[in-house]
Amino acid sequence: QVQLVESGGGLVQTGGSLRLSCEASGSVVSFNNMGWYRQAPGKQRELVAIFTPSGGKNYESSVKGRFTISRDQGKNAVYLQMNNPDPADTSVYYCYARLMSISTAPRWADYWGQGTQVTVSS
Repeated sequence: QVQLVESGGGLVQTGGSLRLSCEASGSVVSFNNMGWYRQAPGKQRELVAIFTPSGGKNYESSVKGRFTISRDQGKNAVYLQMNNPDPADTSVYYCYARLMSISTAPRWADYWGQGTQVTVSS
């Protein structure tokens, strides 16, 4: 059974920085894509940053230049470096992956982390 385990959320001030981590545990065979979404109260879940199947990076327009997604393929991990956050970035951040595990092969399956709260104060 694959699980996505997130860490690194918390309270940060504008002008500060925060780093989110997500590691996939279990019998992962291959990744299709992996990244981060967020959901603020009363709003729909939205993409923040993601690695595409070709290894490229896509960012939500408001975070470009401030947030950076990176990964460690050896650890099945993805990270989100949040620099100069804004109160509008306050949300629950979710790790997401479309991957193939031993139990789902040859099909891809979608997985979500439990979410980590990020609160940005001005």
